[in-house]
Amino acid sequence: MGKLISLVEWAIKNGIHPDTARQRANRGVFVSAYKIGRNWVIDVDEPLIDHRRKDADAGESKKDK
Repeated sequence: MGKLISLVEWAIKNGIHPDTARQRANRGVFVSAYKIGRNWVIDVDEPLIDHRRKDADAGESKKDK
């Protein structure tokens, strides 16, 4: 594990809202994030992974096919 920074700093560095990062940390999405007291910390090198679906057919309904 590398250098730890606050989750807020990490979120700003990666271009997401700190509240979104906190919600994802609460859900266990990040491997290296954990709480020290009431503050979240995360490895500075933790990647930001987008888990949203990227299907080509995501916007089409069944009757459109």
